[in-house]
This record gives sequence, structure tokens and C-alpha cells, in this order.
Amino acid sequence: MKYFWLYVIAVIASLGGLLSGYDTGVISGALLFINETWNLSDSLQGILVSSVLIGAVVGAATNGVLADIFGRKKIIMATAVIFILGSIMCAFAPNVIILILSRAFVGLAVGIVNFIVPLYISEISPKHLRGTLVSLYQWAITSGILFSYFINVVFAHSFYTWRWMLFAGVVPGLILFIGMLFMKDTPRWLISKNRIDEAKAVFLKIEPDINVEKEINEIKNLLSVNDNNNKFVFKKWMIMPFAIGIGMMFTQICTGINTIIYYAPTIFKSAGFDSNITAIYATAGIGVVNFLMTVVAIYFTDKLGRKPLLYFGLTGIMISLFALAGSFAFADILAEYAKWISVSCLVTYIICFAMSLGPVAFILVSEVFPLNIRGFSMSICVLSNFAFNFLVVASFPILLNRIGGAWTFSIFGIVSVLCIIFVYFFVPETKGISLEQIEENWKNGVPPRKFISK
Repeated sequence: MKYFWLYVIAVIASLGGLLSGYDTGVISGALLFINETWNLSDSLQGILVSSVLIGAVVGAATNGVLADIFGRKKIIMATAVIFILGSIMCAFAPNVIILILSRAFVGLAVGIVNFIVPLYISEISPKHLRGTLVSLYQWAITSGILFSYFINVVFAHSFYTWRWMLFAGVVPGLILFIGMLFMKDTPRWLISKNRIDEAKAVFLKIEPDINVEKEINEIKNLLSVNDNNNKFVFKKWMIMPFAIGIGMMFTQICTGINTIIYYAPTIFKSAGFDSNITAIYATAGIGVVNFLMTVVAIYFTDKLGRKPLLYFGLTGIMISLFALAGSFAFADILAEYAKWISVSCLVTYIICFAMSLGPVAFILVSEVFPLNIRGFSMSICVLSNFAFNFLVVASFPILLNRIGGAWTFSIFGIVSVLCIIFVYFFVPETKGISLEQIEENWKNGVPPRKFISK
């Protein structure tokens, strides 16, 4: 198989998504039982759930520069260690304050892994496979979410329920750390550190018939142009990549995905399901759909392109959010049907998100920045992702209880409309364009809607 080692490397690195996905999903079920242990207020529930995002902001903010200095591989391994320790701390937390602090510590790993793994995969991938391989990361996230939902189901009937749920996060941390021990760093980072022979060896392993000298010379030429005496100088053409990167993070988060992932059981109970166990089983079904539909994105990202998937997904997300708002608004009239309409809306939402915004947002962020600041730039985008995430997740239980589900989900629906407009005017189609050519397009002032390849 021509690209055997490339796929092996991409799959192992993508296991980092298990970290993010597991932590994202496990709190949804654990929260129901944590609330029984300590009877948390709406505000404290929001703080507990969003505390991981505080740590994620710190992780994303501080480790972009470290990734450019120490390499992608070492930073990925560090996230695994942080996640293992944090999961143990969460499981043994004696009170809610320690639990909040422990989840914030886990958040450091979540913040780092969400930029470093897509960056790592993007830099090892040939242009015709880049979208597919970076999509593997999102599939790993959905795998982690699904794994966490199954763990919630398994431990929902056990003693010390939520503690076992949180402790199980040690498993994906160990898998990632052991796997990355055997991996190499990306050839593009190695070239930036003048480790040319190592870069050649990696290129030949992941893409045997590549013209190594040509590839290395293109990367070295870009680095020499950008170097400017080893000092970074912000240039006007860099404004658009940052606007697109941060805009895609806003689009991914502020259309409401993590209100559903974090609070799915809570939403189901609000919609009419009468028990924790039933709500958790319904949530597990959502996780299965999320996992399966991400496969669609993996298949079509490099065939149809990034923007067609975004148009389709955002339109479906918009419709499902307004329909969900309607099910809450007319709950008295719909009676028993209201909760099943809610389930249908959530399933539709997840289908549309999983095959579009989920993977495509990370693909675009991993592609649009110049090589010499790619780690730093992606960390800024992921920082904004978690900042948006914190605001949305922390406010959701308050909004749901104060203004109701109808108004809450209508707000997300309106945001979706604005995001469709943003994608149409400002997001470039990067399918089949090399990372080096994307950078050249920016430097030459090519408008995002008219990107070209060599």
C-alpha cells in the first residue's frame, strides 16, 4: 500500500482527538450524577462544565510558540501526560471546587491537542489527501465522544458513578502517549530547524515517490522569504488568514454544537424524558450518529471540497435549530410528540455538523496560515475557539432556565444564518491546493473566493 505509513502516522496522531472528545462527552452524563452528589445551582453547573474551557484557553494560548520551538511530536506527548494526571485528579476530587480545578487542568491538554494534532497531520499530508487525513482528527473526536457516552451508560448503574466516568479518561491518554513514542516530527518543522536529512527520511517514508529535493527547496524558499533576520513581522496580507481562522472557530462553536454535546441529557430531560438513565441512552444514540456521519466528511472533503460541505451543513444546522426552538415553543400543543421532535432535531443537527463544520473548520485552520507562524497562529485560533466555547457553554444552562429553549435555540439559528453569509464571502476553497501555494495566494493578494493552484 503506497501510503501505508502516512495513514499509520495520521491515525496514531488522531488519537489525540480521543482526549478532546472524551472530555467533551463524559461530562454530559456525569453532570446528572454530580448534581445529585452536591446539588449544584445553575451557575455552578455552568462553571463546572466550562471550567475545562478555562484551562483550554491557557493551553491554546501558551503552546503555539512551544510547538514552533520544540516540535509537534513532543507537545502531543505532553498533552497525553496532562490528560492522564487530570483524569485521576477529577476521579478523586473530594469536593466540587477541587473537581472544577481538576477539570481546568485537564483543559490544558484539550486546548493544546485541538491545534497541535490538526497541525501535525496537515504538515505530513500530501495536498490531495490533506482534507481526508485532517478529517481523521474530527472522527477521533467523535470516537472519544461516543466512547464517553458508552462509559456513561456502563457506569450509570454503579456505585461512585461519576468518579468512574471521569477516571476512564486515563485510557485514551495512555494510548496516545505510547503511540507517539514511535512517531517522527513533521518534515516541514524539521526543515524549519535545518534538520534536512531527517526531513528527507520522513518524506520518503510517508510518500515514497515524492520529489524530495523539489519539496524541500519549496519549503526552504518560503522560509527564507519569511525569515527577515529571524524576526516575525506582521504583514497586511496576514489579516485575512487570521480573520478566516477565528471566523471558522466562531462558526463551529457559536452555532451551538457544544451545548448539545455537553448538555444533551439535560436538553432531553427539559424536552420531556423523565429519568437520567433514559436521557443518557438517548444521548448515546446521538453519539453513534455523530461518529458515523463524520465518515461522510472524511470521504467527501477532498472530493467535493470544503465549501460545499459547509453550505450543506450550515443550512441543515439552521433548519434543525429553528425546528428545535419550535418544539419548545409549542410543547403544550405538541404534548408527547414534543420530545420526539426534539430528538429528531438533535439527530439532524448532529448529522449536518458531523459532515461539515466538525472536520472542515479544523481543516481550514490548519491550511490557511504561513509555515513560519503556523503553530502560533493555530494556537490563537484554538484559543478563540475555547473562548467562544466558554461563553456559550457557561451561559447555556442559565439561558435555558431563564428565557427557555425556544428563544435559546432561536438565537443559535440566527447565528447560523450569519455564518452562511461569512462562508460565502470570506472562506477560500483549499481543496487540491498545496500549503505553499495557499501562502503564495495570500501574498499575491488573491481574493478568498478566487484561490488558484499551480
